[in-house]
Amino acid sequence: MKRVILVIEDNEQNLYLVRFLLEKAGYEVIAARDGRSGIETAAAVKPDLILLDIQLPVMDGYAVASEIRRNPDLAATPLVAVTSYAMSGDREKTIAAGCDGYLEKPIDPDSFINDIRRFLTDDHSREKNP
Repeated sequence: MKRVILVIEDNEQNLYLVRFLLEKAGYEVIAARDGRSGIETAAAVKPDLILLDIQLPVMDGYAVASEIRRNPDLAATPLVAVTSYAMSGDREKTIAAGCDGYLEKPIDPDSFINDIRRFLTDDHSREKNP
């Protein structure tokens, strides 16, 4: 059975690239285009991993991460920020909001799948990854 990854991303080009890379690697990809629909989709689908943009319409990624973490059905789901926010303190802010990791945009197509795989290990324990 394919592992399911929810991508919460409003930028069409970023979503296209992420979907292409993930599907090519054998994952099933479900997309949400804003924060509120991302939360609703996560609750309905219960994906194996959530990739979350921070700059989203309706709700920003920090609020989305916090709300996802309050849902007991999603508390152990790996949640990774994939964002162009790269200022000092941004990584820490995403971790404080409930993310397990942080990947900077633009993503590197050559390393992206390996970056994702480390969050999908069976023994992933909500450990805060650098």
